Amino acid sequence: METGVLSGQVAVITGASGGLGAHFARVLAKAGASVALTARRLDMVEAVAGEIAGAGGRAMALKLDVADAQAIGPAFDEIEAGLGPISILVNNAGVGGEGLALDLTVEDWDRTFDVNVRGVFFSAQQAAKRMIASGVAEAGAARIVNIASIASHTVLPGLSAYCASKASVAMLTKSLAREWARRGIAVNAICPGYIETDINSDWFKTEGGLKQMKGFPRRRLMGAEDLDASLLMLCGPATRAITGTVITIDDGQSLPGGG
Repeated sequence: METGVLSGQVAVITGASGGLGAHFARVLAKAGASVALTARRLDMVEAVAGEIAGAGGRAMALKLDVADAQAIGPAFDEIEAGLGPISILVNNAGVGGEGLALDLTVEDWDRTFDVNVRGVFFSAQQAAKRMIASGVAEAGAARIVNIASIASHTVLPGLSAYCASKASVAMLTKSLAREWARRGIAVNAICPGYIETDINSDWFKTEGGLKQMKGFPRRRLMGAEDLDASLLMLCGPATRAITGTVITIDDGQSLPGGG
């Protein structure tokens, strides 16, 4: 495993069982960070952690459902006991929240917000408390990166709950950045466009999904690797003067006018 700009850092990635979360864990580990992968599916994060360790990295896997706010603190305590003080949190866990507004149930809405908003807030809160207590924040090394979406600022039909949740993440990012600015914690967000993940892979194989893709300015999906440079910037020393920033990386998908 390569060492680099994040050597000596400890990163927590939520929702790391596959897709973007697993990709982010590999990227951060390659940059030298020790990584803790968390998700509801323990077997899957164990597999990715084993892959990283096999390549010479330092990794651990934990079962964590961020919708259970009471479970977050103990999980982070376990991570710090195993890897050291947390300096990076990538709030990646999320659910799709599909459903037309007239059909959404209270349970549908609550599930989306429990993971996409409440889980992000309490993960950030628990990480920040530990970053302050350990001295990581005072040293200027504390980084929180929330994974939002172009849905935070672009209407995606049939995804009202998801769009509302991701708009909440974008504003929450700014609010936490402002509140913790003098604490030394940088809080930023990435808004990815459509990337083939577990959440949407079935859709983009359908006639409707293919039609949607043809409506993108470049008529393609992005690759997860297109987020790497921004992720590494926001997790590393280059973010010394960056906080409260929401970066859209979407291959032009949210530009008006269609394809």
